[in-house]
Amino acid sequence: MIRNIKVEHLMETPVEKQQIELVERKGVGHPDSIADGLAEAVSRALCAEYIKKCGVVLHHNTDETQIVAGRSNPQFGGGEVMQPIYTLLVGRATKEFEGVEIPAEAVALKAAREYLRTTIVDLDLESDMIVDCKLGTGSSDLRDVFNRDQLPVANDTSFGVGHAPFSELEQIVLESERMLITDLKKSIPGIGTDIKVMGLRDGEDISLTICCGMVGRYVDDLDHYMNIKEEMADYVTDLALKRTDRSVVTRINAADKCDSVFLTVTGTSAEMGDDGSVGRGNRCNGLITPSRPMSMEATSGKNPINHIGKIYNLLSTQMARDVVKQVDEVQDVYIRLLSQIGQPIDQPLVASAQIIPADGANFASVRAETESVIDDWLGNITKITDMVIKGELNTF
Repeated sequence: MIRNIKVEHLMETPVEKQQIELVERKGVGHPDSIADGLAEAVSRALCAEYIKKCGVVLHHNTDETQIVAGRSNPQFGGGEVMQPIYTLLVGRATKEFEGVEIPAEAVALKAAREYLRTTIVDLDLESDMIVDCKLGTGSSDLRDVFNRDQLPVANDTSFGVGHAPFSELEQIVLESERMLITDLKKSIPGIGTDIKVMGLRDGEDISLTICCGMVGRYVDDLDHYMNIKEEMADYVTDLALKRTDRSVVTRINAADKCDSVFLTVTGTSAEMGDDGSVGRGNRCNGLITPSRPMSMEATSGKNPINHIGKIYNLLSTQMARDVVKQVDEVQDVYIRLLSQIGQPIDQPLVASAQIIPADGANFASVRAETESVIDDWLGNITKITDMVIKGELNTF
């Protein structure tokens, strides 16, 4: 099968060699990330229920989930939520298919609560958040589109973008948030899950500005709060220096004043003033990267069968990573996949790879090997769907 794959030599300075680089990550407890996480958890749960009841994933999209901020009174040693966070699970789901009823709302609510319980660990689901569900009815006549015996067709004319490899700064920003939550929080429970990491590299100097909502019941007083900030800064700096030889400076909650610090009850700013929506935060590689090409499509919550906004962003990221692994002499690669509505998803209107090769590289060889990687992935495109359903790919 002949596919429209274009590989070109990109005449551009690699990101690592540019003077300025910016990278951001919104952590799992950020309101936008909570919306992303809930949307994807609900979609995966619906996929599992559809397969169980009908043997096939049916039409659904849950990517309109909204977080409406509550109101709280945080205090050292305690505090309370005065008005619960309101979460609305919104989207479309098939609720009946060939006489089989699917309890879509019940599945969605159970999945959402389980996600919150295991991810936003300082949240009391009995009192701190209201979880509501308003799933409209999806079309039950999309059986042909969602039949795994034939290749789905694109639901839209849209594109996905991916890049590889991660720069030092990208690795540091992603790892900093993840390790603060999965490692340091075990010994310092006052660290909340709402962590935003902003990274700046100016030449050989890296500056990390981290915003973290501390959990009041685990913080005794202002001195204790300041000690936690210092431990966090030292931890992140040490972590970063394992990834880079550049200088690193880390600042935690830079806006703090003696009479105003980032203290919370639940560990997330959603308890007081910060709303959240799907798709306003990290791209599917876990980062916001203004130094790189990006798609503005939300990935979380979209169905993994034929929704290009999900499939092509995930696919382009996997392609880029494999190009770097399998093709020698590639400094940076950018993959762009453009669909055409109604056409099979393995037949993009164009699959574009822009490559910054190493000095002296044999670009003819690089081009041929890159085309092969892209073609192999397109020929096995439903692997992305399987990986999503199994929870093997992150979407934010």
